[in-house]
Amino acid sequence: MPDPQSPSAPAVPPTPPVPLSALLAREDLALRLIAGPAEPDTVIHWAHTSEMADLYPYLLGGELLLTAGVHVPEAARSDGDAPGSDEAESAADYFDGYVSRIVAAGGAALGFGLAPVHDTVPRALVAACDTYGLPLLEVPPQTTFSGVARAVWQLMAQARLAELRRVTEAQQSLAAAAARPDPVPAVLRQLARRVGGWAVLYGPEGTELAQAGRIPPSGAPNTARPAPRAHPTHLGSPTDPTPPARPTGATPSVAGPADRTPASETVPGPAPRTEAPAPGTPSSGAPSVGAPSPGAPSVRAPSTGAPSVRAPSPGAPSPGAPSVRAPSTGAPSVRAPSPGAPSSGAPSVRAPSSGAPSPGAPSSGAPSVRASSPGAPSPGTASLEVPSAGAPSAGTPFDAPPPLAPPEEVLAELAGVVRPGAAEGPTPASATDTVGGVHLAAYALGSGQGFVLGVAAPRRDPGDHTIASVASVLLSLLTGEHQSGSGAARSAALVRLLLGAAPEAVAPLLGGERWVVVHARPAGDGPAPDAVTASALAAALGSALVDVGGDVVRVLVPGDREPTAQPGWTCGVSAPAGPHAWAAADTQAARALARARATRAPLVRHGDRPALADLVPPEDAEAHAHALLAPVAGTPALTETLRTWLSLHGSWDRTAVALSVHRNTVRQRVARCAALLGMDLDDPDVRMELWFALRDD
Repeated sequence: MPDPQSPSAPAVPPTPPVPLSALLAREDLALRLIAGPAEPDTVIHWAHTSEMADLYPYLLGGELLLTAGVHVPEAARSDGDAPGSDEAESAADYFDGYVSRIVAAGGAALGFGLAPVHDTVPRALVAACDTYGLPLLEVPPQTTFSGVARAVWQLMAQARLAELRRVTEAQQSLAAAAARPDPVPAVLRQLARRVGGWAVLYGPEGTELAQAGRIPPSGAPNTARPAPRAHPTHLGSPTDPTPPARPTGATPSVAGPADRTPASETVPGPAPRTEAPAPGTPSSGAPSVGAPSPGAPSVRAPSTGAPSVRAPSPGAPSPGAPSVRAPSTGAPSVRAPSPGAPSSGAPSVRAPSSGAPSPGAPSSGAPSVRASSPGAPSPGTASLEVPSAGAPSAGTPFDAPPPLAPPEEVLAELAGVVRPGAAEGPTPASATDTVGGVHLAAYALGSGQGFVLGVAAPRRDPGDHTIASVASVLLSLLTGEHQSGSGAARSAALVRLLLGAAPEAVAPLLGGERWVVVHARPAGDGPAPDAVTASALAAALGSALVDVGGDVVRVLVPGDREPTAQPGWTCGVSAPAGPHAWAAADTQAARALARARATRAPLVRHGDRPALADLVPPEDAEAHAHALLAPVAGTPALTETLRTWLSLHGSWDRTAVALSVHRNTVRQRVARCAALLGMDLDDPDVRMELWFALRDD
């Protein structure tokens, strides 16, 4: 289960990241990348100049360090000594420790200035940067460190402006989407478009209520640089001579300055066998993979207590287990960090410092050997996983790492992490994870009802978290309760109705005595409303009492509120009524909606005003209506068609629209009514009499 975001996570510098490639593209600086990976996703957070030999305690991570090499001791400054000499070894050891400490602290890149101390960049520094995967920039004499820092800050200002513009545009588009007839799907569509991925709304039970966009394909490279590591306290003093290993997750480059061999290349041949480590091994208890013959490569993983795994020499027997034959030439040595190193699980790789083979070492050209960290195999290659403490004994084959779960499944698990009541103790507001290069995030909506917003994006750009937070706030308003305690009140009202209470006794629990019934349908040919869209409409009308039945949404609105036309909806509104007349009000709203659709009006209200019909006692009017309409009373379709046709002044087309039937069907029904009633429906007096009768029926 992925861990949610924690306050104890290392702080990220509060500056927008600047791609290193943008700094290299500045022609006025004339910087040149001479070592380390040329990855386009390498970013820097600021520039810092220092001539200290150990910067580890003073870095936050993400810095471009600038140095002229004043801190390099005299013994390590000689760059023309033969490989293997004491001076060359001293330079290799010094720069190895210097670069490893920068990498362990999270430094992003190193810039080395030429003149006045050094005419060229030391070869040992180039080799160390290649070994630890730290980009090394050559700063020409005409470029000042202040100029480099100013260029970084200019790029940061441009990045900050672009980020603010992007967030502002996203906020405007999300707010506009929330005002649409289908606000929840519209907000999700805008969010998915802004992050370039997939957005989904999970219900309290974990079901997908709505989604938009497309899930990014997994297996894409992770474009986000790992967060700077926190400064560990177990490394001892800043002058600790033991160089730490590269931080976890970074793939070391196994290559010398003259020849670079891909680190993901594995050893051909059979599987390895297990041997006990020889006495006096520098890392007691640490597993190693390598050939026992001199010059063969060795790999040591930082886990302790696991058995030693060695590839035997050609022809060596291997009872009970297959064997791997390590290449006899060309592999540089790979060594593990010291016990106090801050990078657990990632081996430290060191290449020959001078590009020439060391005594007994093989020649170049053979593939390299690496120990893969658990769960992170190199795509397309057979990775070799070194067992950790408690691993199986000799002869047990290595287990392949489990396949990655689909991003949508992991995102659903993240939603369960942030859903209120999912676990004991405080629930986090958000949680993140990365699966196959797809960045996942889950946000608990503030309504407290268990709704969760999930986002899957192919990258993690600046401002994405802010944009997703804006969307979560809007969705919280669209899905949340809008009246304090209204959920409990509705539950109590339902229980009392089921137990036989009269509607008049239940109405005060809902907030009033007189109510207005609203019938609404999506305007035009809009999609049928779902529960979330209906809730958003009810919230806009000022009520939480909503029902969805087919294409019609019914909302019970307190009588002291005046329903208004809603964009994208066609509405019919009843007259205010008490609980005893709710059924009649529902009929009024349905008829008002039919008239609104026929006249293409956004909202029609039922008329409730004094009329001539009020001069007749209701009992007499009702008896006369029953007698007059008796021939057609047994066919509700005829009476409803006649009522609608009369209300629309005999318009065939508008009546057909209001009843959702063909105009010829309307003609046939009206003609049948005329035949059964024996009346001339073209006579205005007949129409008036029938209209009064239909109103009282």
